Amino acid sequence: MILQDIPKIKHANSNNFFLLCGPCAIEGEDMAMRIAEKVITITNKLEIPYIFKGSFKKANRSRIDSFTGIGDEKALEILAKVSEKFDVPTVTDIHEISDAALAAQYVDVLQIPAFLVRQTDLVVAAAKTRKVVNLKKGQFMSPEAMKHAVQKVKDAGSDKAWITDRGTMFGYQDMIVDFRGIPTMRQFAPTVLDVTHSLQQPNQTAGVTGGRPDMIETIARAGIVNNVDGLFIETHFDPANAKSDGANMLHLDNLENLLSNLVKIRKTIQAL
Repeated sequence: MILQDIPKIKHANSNNFFLLCGPCAIEGEDMAMRIAEKVITITNKLEIPYIFKGSFKKANRSRIDSFTGIGDEKALEILAKVSEKFDVPTVTDIHEISDAALAAQYVDVLQIPAFLVRQTDLVVAAAKTRKVVNLKKGQFMSPEAMKHAVQKVKDAGSDKAWITDRGTMFGYQDMIVDFRGIPTMRQFAPTVLDVTHSLQQPNQTAGVTGGRPDMIETIARAGIVNNVDGLFIETHFDPANAKSDGANMLHLDNLENLLSNLVKIRKTIQAL
């Protein structure tokens, strides 16, 4: 599966890493458009292939009163508007079998959350839409085990699969990235590093996930050095007031400098 297979993808021949980036959740149309416009300006300048990311609903919540979304079809329609206005592909995560066909009407890439990546029926439903399927590695899974998730996509008749590493549980309230897993998973499918979710600090007693956004550039640099095919970064212009995952998101104002540095590192690594 190559980037050129994704509708509306730009800079696919730039020999750069590709980027999945946007807010954790779609909170409204204005915020989605504001973030998309900024990221697209940056990625066009740096010639980075870009896919706008936004969850149309958040099903994996610690507390019942946590934000879950603004309405499924309303959020999906916003994703479609972003794609139409800026001529950019989009990705969102799905949680139930019925979500696959619904979301596939609006977006270009379907993402399987890490907690659900072993759910065979969900993976197969996503694969059967013929969309690209982004398989988030479970925090409880080895890199080697992800070959079986990729094989499920293939057995369902599709070769359009990615793997995304989003860290591995370290104790109860921390995540680590084992960079030895990147070359392993790249044997099975193009591999993405989810920089921001890898810096989560889950299972807090308050029921709100913590994070280490100060380590975003450290983790991202290490991913580029170790030849990841793509990066996944959640960003917001006001992380402190974001409705989901604000504790580990990158402030939108810091994105251009980060990506500029990563592009330079990528060129250096490729020259070695």
